[in-house]
Amino acid sequence: MPRLFPRPRLRSTAAVFTTMSALAATSLITGPSVAEPFSAAACALTRTEAHHSEGLDTWNAAYPRPTRALDAVMVFLSFPDATPRTTPDQLAADHFPATSRFFEQASYGRFTLRPHPLRNWIRMPQPSTSYVIERDWDASHRAAYLRDALAAADGQVDFSRYDVVYFVADPDAPGVDSDATKVVNLDAPMRADGTDIRRIVTVFEQHPPDRLVLAHETGHVFDLPDLYHRPVDGKGDWDTYVGDWDLMGSQFGLAPDLFGWHKWKLGWLEPRQVACVGKPTRLTLEPLGAGPGTPVAGRSAFGLGRGTKLAVVRTGPETALAFEARGPAGNDAGTCKEGVLVYRVRAGAASGGGPIQVIDAHPHTEACWEGSVYPPLADAPVALGESFTVPGDDVRVKVEGRTVSGAWTVKITPG
Repeated sequence: MPRLFPRPRLRSTAAVFTTMSALAATSLITGPSVAEPFSAAACALTRTEAHHSEGLDTWNAAYPRPTRALDAVMVFLSFPDATPRTTPDQLAADHFPATSRFFEQASYGRFTLRPHPLRNWIRMPQPSTSYVIERDWDASHRAAYLRDALAAADGQVDFSRYDVVYFVADPDAPGVDSDATKVVNLDAPMRADGTDIRRIVTVFEQHPPDRLVLAHETGHVFDLPDLYHRPVDGKGDWDTYVGDWDLMGSQFGLAPDLFGWHKWKLGWLEPRQVACVGKPTRLTLEPLGAGPGTPVAGRSAFGLGRGTKLAVVRTGPETALAFEARGPAGNDAGTCKEGVLVYRVRAGAASGGGPIQVIDAHPHTEACWEGSVYPPLADAPVALGESFTVPGDDVRVKVEGRTVSGAWTVKITPG
């Protein structure tokens, strides 16, 4: 959903290397007290019954997996009580190509989201106010809206051709509430053109929309959970779990690339790019946002993109600690602090219940007040030359150095 997070304040933007140097950036550094990582499968938490479970040993076949090109239809809905002041082309441009670019970068080119926007408005049978559109939408009103929208569009859209469905409402209609943008998961799928439709993204954004809102909602279509914390009374900070560090926490984050755990879940990391650590291990972590040829903080990044992206320490049947290098590259270009980010994963926690929580390596300081959605976690990564022991798990990480291409050399010591 949009507006779970405040709009960001304005912020400032922030040699040819040898092949041997590039290879060093992606290889394990050996030493007498250092073990090779175990198979990644040993750290793959089991998927549970929790909604959008972070378990990734198997894929939930009820969701399309973004490991191939997927097609998304955008249907633009007008209402009898309003005359649209924007065009479908303008609304499509609000979200694309930005949404496709986000996923292309996040997946290192392994996934393409292909939008198919209609070029005309489709008239709904009832006034916009009759659907009582709001953030916590009454199920009966929501069902009426979806039923009417599907019936109105079915004559112009062959839904069997598409993997993702976006219903985009006229943003200027009087009954439209932008806080109601969300993914609707249907217990009983709707049926059209011989196809079961199990989820629909209902878009009620203003023009222009909130930043990356459609990428966030599309993440739910791929079985990713909400990572924000919703206060019981609706007041207070929403971003205490992960801060700026994942799109599913905040669409306004300075570093909104998806966690390495999510990239592993979605199939964008190969098993060899995940190091399962059970003994003291020294390894090299590539910046999460760096794909082949992506510059990293002014470095050439030659050779980056196919090495280790994620290190994991299994801490229980349904829990793990994850370690990844974050810095100004790819979708994280706007980050203001870099280093090795540590977070806890809980496969049994449901969406919105803290399935991932970033662990702050600098709990007594804050950073990036000019743009961070949650400054206490903006400086969470372990910086170059620092050591950090994870509270409660007695797992120690030491960031020992950088390679010429921008990768991070670290030593992880389980308790």
